[in-house]
Amino acid sequence: MSPRENWASASSTVVGVMGDPVRHSLSPLLHNTAFAALGLDWVSVGFPVKEGGAPSALAALVPLGIAGLSVTMPHKRVVRALVDECTEVAGRLDAVNCVINRDDRLVGDNTDGQGFLEALGRGTGMDPRARRCVVVGAGGAARAVVLALYEAGAGEVVVVARRPEAALAAAALAGEVGRVGSAREAPECDLIVNATPIGMVGHSKQPPVVPAEALGPGQVVVDLIYEPAETAWMAAAARRGATVLGGIGMLVHQAAAQLERWTGLEPPVEAMWAAATAAHGS
Repeated sequence: MSPRENWASASSTVVGVMGDPVRHSLSPLLHNTAFAALGLDWVSVGFPVKEGGAPSALAALVPLGIAGLSVTMPHKRVVRALVDECTEVAGRLDAVNCVINRDDRLVGDNTDGQGFLEALGRGTGMDPRARRCVVVGAGGAARAVVLALYEAGAGEVVVVARRPEAALAAAALAGEVGRVGSAREAPECDLIVNATPIGMVGHSKQPPVVPAEALGPGQVVVDLIYEPAETAWMAAAARRGATVLGGIGMLVHQAAAQLERWTGLEPPVEAMWAAATAAHGS
């Protein structure tokens, strides 16, 4: 069944993605594909909410009976302070990407790190346990990856970022195995993750922080960007023998984790993957 068959009615359960902008978001497609595969009378829609509008939007969830929200820029940190309670992960990250309306109480969670680890395992077979890792960036996605790697037992998590204070805060999420470092350390590491916009459409003229020439066989190179599906940095690293992975997997798996939180059901990940890859023409 396609997500447009048996489309929403007045009795449908509603969830959505909240952000600005949201018109480009694949989350409704992924969620609606999953609802159709599960035979649920649920629908996911986009809620364009400008910066500063999150308090009003969150206040409407319970009266409107909206079952949950996927939260994206620029609201993740603001929503953290607006929900009734937070999971430990969301609290440590000080960011919420998933809101669950549970018995008229709003619970904030963050599924980005789980999505990253599941995508990493599926796409490369890598287990981060005891591995040396470099994370480039110190924003929300980078912080989620750092914490996830720490909780997965990484041996070392090196954060490379322009802003020293942000780099220190991100590295602290990895406890005793986290530290601030430099791109020069990448050749000696097992996993290199780009969690910056460099390489994204509109940012492609900026040089990568870790040059592809420094990478090679035996290394796993992950770019969290999913537009384009393969960045120039990924392609160059692959030519030098590295195993590469793009950001579409993290997108799919974090969305699947959100669906599991909302419905309590096992998400149909394969159907969601098929929808995501079809949308990207890959």
